[in-house]
Amino acid sequence: MAALELHKPDEFDEEDESSVEEVRLTVSNEDDPSLPVWTFRMWFLGLLSCVLLSFLNTFFGYRTQPLMITMISVQVVTLPLGKLMARILPETKYRIGSWEFSFNPGPFNVKEHVLISMFANAGAGFGSGTAYAVGIVDIIMAFYKRKISFLASWILVITTQILGYGWAGIMRKLVVDPAQMWWPTSVLQVSLFRALHEKDKARMSRGKFFVIAFVCSFAWYIFPAYLFLTLSSISWVCWAFPKSVTAQQLGSGMSGLGLGSFALDWSVIASYLGSPLVTPFFAIVNVLAGYVLVMYMVIPVSYWGMNVYEAHKFPIFSSDLFDSQGQLYNISTIVNDKFELDEVMYQREGRVYLSTFFAITYGIGFAAIVSTLTHVALFNGKGIWQQVRASATAKVDIHTRLMKKYKDIPGWWFYSMLAVSLALSLVLCTVMQDEIQMPWWGLLLASFMALIFTVPVSIITATTNQTPGLNIITEYLMGVLLPGRPIANVVFKTYGYISMSQAISFLNDFKLGHYMKIPPRSMFLVQFIGTIIAGTVNISVAWYLLTSVENICQKELLPPNSPWTCPSDRVFFDASVIWGLVGPKRIFGRLGNYPALNWFFLGGLIGPVLVWLLQKAFPTRRWISQINLPVLLGTTAAMPPATSVNFNCWIIVGVVFNYFVFKNCKKWWQRYNYVLSAALDAGLAFMGVLLYFSLTMNDISIGHWWGAEGENCPLASCPTAPGVHVDGCPVF
Repeated sequence: MAALELHKPDEFDEEDESSVEEVRLTVSNEDDPSLPVWTFRMWFLGLLSCVLLSFLNTFFGYRTQPLMITMISVQVVTLPLGKLMARILPETKYRIGSWEFSFNPGPFNVKEHVLISMFANAGAGFGSGTAYAVGIVDIIMAFYKRKISFLASWILVITTQILGYGWAGIMRKLVVDPAQMWWPTSVLQVSLFRALHEKDKARMSRGKFFVIAFVCSFAWYIFPAYLFLTLSSISWVCWAFPKSVTAQQLGSGMSGLGLGSFALDWSVIASYLGSPLVTPFFAIVNVLAGYVLVMYMVIPVSYWGMNVYEAHKFPIFSSDLFDSQGQLYNISTIVNDKFELDEVMYQREGRVYLSTFFAITYGIGFAAIVSTLTHVALFNGKGIWQQVRASATAKVDIHTRLMKKYKDIPGWWFYSMLAVSLALSLVLCTVMQDEIQMPWWGLLLASFMALIFTVPVSIITATTNQTPGLNIITEYLMGVLLPGRPIANVVFKTYGYISMSQAISFLNDFKLGHYMKIPPRSMFLVQFIGTIIAGTVNISVAWYLLTSVENICQKELLPPNSPWTCPSDRVFFDASVIWGLVGPKRIFGRLGNYPALNWFFLGGLIGPVLVWLLQKAFPTRRWISQINLPVLLGTTAAMPPATSVNFNCWIIVGVVFNYFVFKNCKKWWQRYNYVLSAALDAGLAFMGVLLYFSLTMNDISIGHWWGAEGENCPLASCPTAPGVHVDGCPVF
């Protein structure tokens, strides 16, 4: 192994330091270019992590409590594995011509670890789980009961995942190289890598702690997942008042407000919001404030106090679509043979109704996206503009100078990827248009929107750690331009929203590599290969489940307490109906029931202005500056499909670990907190897969008993309006 050589620029001085304090305190100013990165260990662990995370996240994505395993779990797990391989692999060198190769080039190093984590990040959909486009295939096959070919599905998934990489790579000089574009989440990752690679000589090493926690998690999960399902939502209020609709609406953790509801199931705790152990305490407090505001103030007043939108006709908490009589809307009757809206049948069936909770959360979503833009403009706009100007004129910092030692990525790599992915997408929208409905001009418009928004949103993310989404904008626009076509709408949204989102994730990973001094070509290839593999595994697992699990996603037809209810896909399906099939004009326009929700756009625009004015008027009141409306309003964006029991448990665990444990046992927290999160994820994941292939596939059940019947709140989803008849519910 080459001798350790730490390189700095030849003329290093303090002026080369990053202008961002967080970066100066966290990121090393040294580099060792001799560290090997293209090692057998990196490829083996990287590819394994990518495939494993892609499989697990897709597999669990269809379950009532979906598990999302992120890059952090792999960061923790692969460190001892990499060190183990460095001990046991032969150090023999093999020569092929002038090229020399060894399975074990020396100690496992941090650069290998970073590239393995990038592979894993691609497998985890850059923190979002399964590739977004898989949801389109799900709703076509499981909800609309139509057909789409595997080839069209694969092209759809792959192109939506990599299309944005092309223009992101071209723009990276603007938003990656400048020191002012510091990307806070990348700095957090650098901190974790440095902590993990410190020498660990403690009696209870991180590796030993991981094994113990993994075994405990693995062994425990059989109870909430198979033997004692009620542990996934312990709603004791329902048990105390078994005949009261109101009490069960208040106490149900799955279908109500969740007062007193909790769970002893890590999949419930970490579903939808991610692991609370890795979420900063200030973010948990913002989530708590927004959750209490919406769930325990806005919803009760809207439902019981004002009966907003005829709330009593529908369940208090539901993502389903209803007719005017409070019955589930029969979507299949308003879809014609061309997979478009049958206007005659729609007039016969009547308008689509939403539960009051679902309607209000849409309004809050409108306000959240606009308030993000207003908030960033008012509170961060001046700083962003100064940083953009500085990035164009300031001399490069030490990290950019160190990176110049490595070969840069040729521009034609990005142009070629953009051209090929765009060409494949055009084939999908022309040759296979009958399967995805979207015309070629829709693809070009979506790509243009994503391209235009990538730079400003990247700058906002790189400087404020807030990322405005284009999902509502894109589905609203396509719903107006091409109403009556549900799949065209979600395809347009995916190309417009996800292409930009993937581009930003791509740039974020590049900044992490920039800080860790990873050769740029290595970063590019790992991200590109990882994304292709992850997308292929995503759609393959999805295809297997969609074709092998009977009645998957159809909760009315599934056996009682079946885990294959697809809550996220249910919301995605409802969105395709609201924005695509029926269209925004018939939901949020003059032809619908909810035009007043458009005022939330104005509220989101004005809200941050009022906070900003209050801050200017009372500069000594520090609490005013802590009001972040985008965070408060965006808190319940995951509801539905997330439920109150998810939020209750997530907040409690987050507060315990990131406030009390952090405050009173800081050394323990620093050593074991992230390790515990990874171990809980891993133990649950492996037991979940084992249960499926050993018991569920063979129809082996525990039998009927009280603890296997879920949360036992059958009346929580009942309407309370007089004269509304729903099976299993009392008539008032």
